[in-house]
Amino acid sequence: MAVLKVKFTKTRRDKLAQILWILNWISVVTGVILFSLGLFLKVELNKREELMAEKDIQYVPNMLIAVGLIACVINFLGGKICYDCVDSTKFLRWKLIMLPYIVCTFFFTLCVLVGALMCYSMHWELEEALNLGLMQAMRFYKDTDMPGRCFLKHSVDMLQIQFQCCGNSGYKDWFQIQWISNRYLDMSKKEVVDRLRSNVEGKYLMDGVPFSCCNINSPRPCIHQQITNNSAHFNYEHQTEDQNLWMKGCRQALLEYYTHIMQSIGLTVLITWLFEVFNSIHLPNKSDDLPCPCRRKEFPHHDAAAPLFPQGDSVQGILQCQFFVIAFCR
Repeated sequence: MAVLKVKFTKTRRDKLAQILWILNWISVVTGVILFSLGLFLKVELNKREELMAEKDIQYVPNMLIAVGLIACVINFLGGKICYDCVDSTKFLRWKLIMLPYIVCTFFFTLCVLVGALMCYSMHWELEEALNLGLMQAMRFYKDTDMPGRCFLKHSVDMLQIQFQCCGNSGYKDWFQIQWISNRYLDMSKKEVVDRLRSNVEGKYLMDGVPFSCCNINSPRPCIHQQITNNSAHFNYEHQTEDQNLWMKGCRQALLEYYTHIMQSIGLTVLITWLFEVFNSIHLPNKSDDLPCPCRRKEFPHHDAAAPLFPQGDSVQGILQCQFFVIAFCR
């Protein structure tokens, strides 16, 4: 059953073609935005790839880049078709490619919707990649003299300063790993030797964190060594006092940062999808001599009632009407 029947005249069909021409060019601009956002996301992920596990999370920006480029091409072509629909003689040149164009538009619309869903489903994979990657980067924090790892200390420090975070889940993560290299430990001191021997793995563990965990907004000088030792600091109680360290874990901080980006991109992709759906649904009505059941076959320029949504909102009904129009109308 057709929904929202509208009486179309030649003038109204021309106006519809003009409106769809404008919407196609808006979709071209949106495609450029999608391409730019995909490129931006790819750059942001690559900037911190050493802090992520080797997970395949690049498929999202890669698909956004591809969808953006394809959107520009398809909607540019659609805009040209809509422009030529005003003149029936010019529209004849598009007769042979209309069916392939509708099929490509239909599958591309599905790809846009899949791209939007991927933006929102990337959260869990990204969280796992950050969890494993940050723990690995923290373990290699001390390896400043080893090729391939010497840059990790700078990367972790800059991450904690810029995102105002500390550790993976929190500052106590640093208590469980040795983040000071053995070459900076004074082995002549009994305290250092005893601490190394007390650990079954021979690691130098302590209740301290790197300087980059310090909260610069705290009025008190930063306490990042012997954090749990109350007697080591004047007027200090680590269990009750608001510590001058960043409380948020870097995994949460990065996840919030990337989630905000993905939500913005996902909203943009959904808007693009709505434009594509609107253009696809109304494509049959752009012709000025459609046959029955959408137009009167005997009088192609006669006023006729055309449904905005043929056979309800069924995708099958929309495609059947489109295929029928393209195959037999001209």
